[in-house]
Amino acid sequence: MAIIDFFDRGWGLNPDGAAYIQDERRYSFREVGELSCRIANRLLALGLPQGTKGAVWSGNDVTAWTCTLGLWRANMSWIPVNERNAAQENHYILEAFDCEVLFFQAQFADVIAELRPRLPGIRHWICIDADAADAPSLERWCAGQPSTRPEVAVDLDDVIALSPTGGTTGMPKGVMNTHRSVQTFFAHFMLACSYRDGAKPVNLAAAPMTHTAGLLSVPCTAQGGTVVIVSRPDPALLLQAIARHRVTEFFLPPTVIYRLLEAPGIETVDFSSVKYLLYGAAPMSVEKLKKAIRLWGPIMAGGYGQTEAMASICNLRPDEHMVEGNLADDARLSSVGRPNPLIRVEIMNDANRILPRGETGEICVRGDLVMKGYYKAPEKTAETIIDGWLHTGDVGHLDAEGYLHITDRKKDMIISGGFNVYPSEVEQVIWSHPAVQDCAVIGVPDEQWGEAVKAVVELNPGQSVTAEELIALCKARLGSVMAPKSVDFIASLPRSPVGKVLKKELRKPFWEDVQRKI
Repeated sequence: MAIIDFFDRGWGLNPDGAAYIQDERRYSFREVGELSCRIANRLLALGLPQGTKGAVWSGNDVTAWTCTLGLWRANMSWIPVNERNAAQENHYILEAFDCEVLFFQAQFADVIAELRPRLPGIRHWICIDADAADAPSLERWCAGQPSTRPEVAVDLDDVIALSPTGGTTGMPKGVMNTHRSVQTFFAHFMLACSYRDGAKPVNLAAAPMTHTAGLLSVPCTAQGGTVVIVSRPDPALLLQAIARHRVTEFFLPPTVIYRLLEAPGIETVDFSSVKYLLYGAAPMSVEKLKKAIRLWGPIMAGGYGQTEAMASICNLRPDEHMVEGNLADDARLSSVGRPNPLIRVEIMNDANRILPRGETGEICVRGDLVMKGYYKAPEKTAETIIDGWLHTGDVGHLDAEGYLHITDRKKDMIISGGFNVYPSEVEQVIWSHPAVQDCAVIGVPDEQWGEAVKAVVELNPGQSVTAEELIALCKARLGSVMAPKSVDFIASLPRSPVGKVLKKELRKPFWEDVQRKI
């Protein structure tokens, strides 16, 4: 199947049904499908070859998402551009990934006008919702184009998404995902989040559709379901949409779930329609996960993936959070689930040899889920995919029941006094304190230990805890080696647009001082 076939399957099942709902406006499958055809036909009429790179610079918006569908229908490569990125980062992505077509919303016209002279490779500029920044409106640009599906040859290994890596370290690399890798992700999602009663799902797209939320909406669409789009992950908007539209599934990063749990009146909100609340993209506090399950029931669905292995290496189903009607133990809840069925996952040592169950090493993946490679970076690709195995850079182990436990990113490991300290283990303890909303544990220079463990903590509004109390808690649970030597309190942790804490920003001032002294 081509990626666009998933949308077309839903179109065939429910042509006059609501494919998308946004701000009281209902968009039928027929309406969106025909617009995507006009966009694709216009792209092809321009003489652009298949594989041309196109981007959509927009907030969460149905018409903007339809531009992505149009690119896929023409078998072109979609470059996800996050509106929350700094303009300079988006400029880098568009230039480095050789973007030739850019769709953008009028609200970004000023920044587009500023960047346009510096992006000579973009030959076609289209404003989605107006004539702006010397660009035609989408309506005018594709006027007169047929609303019939163009005949386009497709190879499963054609690149249809050129996605930037998270950017938590250095500049993002371009991950080449194909029809093959993305449809494997869709298959994993549909197996994990099934609707055996035949009901049509209702997906809530609250996180950025330019990231995981857009791709997570496609399995819903393929079943003729409805995607409800909200402009931002604001707790009030989310809760209103869930109740009003009887949402059955949605994805949120842990940091947004934490805020949702603290929202006033959350105990009275009707979550009875929700079957799957998916969490991932960053480690999840076990204590806050337990709180969510006690509050909303067994609807939490954990996941682990990477841009390089399209978001679905492992899955922890809602029922796996429970054992005989009770919450599973912390070991199970702190895992990311079992490997998904259409791939192979193993733990390897530094010599690329597979380790036995229970031993810690690098998490490696092979199968159709794995990316084609990094764009214009064959050396980096060869370092990452070795003998068909994707080396994730994550450290972890598989337990006796086959659940995967992520210890940390290799680069985040702290070596203190010759001992390995994995920040995620310390973070789980600090998260367990009721005053803590979020935290990050980093290594900082220390003359005696080489690196000292430091915790940077964000508190819940109106609550307090001392550094000494948190250090004592960690010593009691983990021992003195792993306990932080210091704790800093911060109003808000620095995060990427998809909610990952930017530890490089926290480490930077401490290690810059060291570099200056060298």
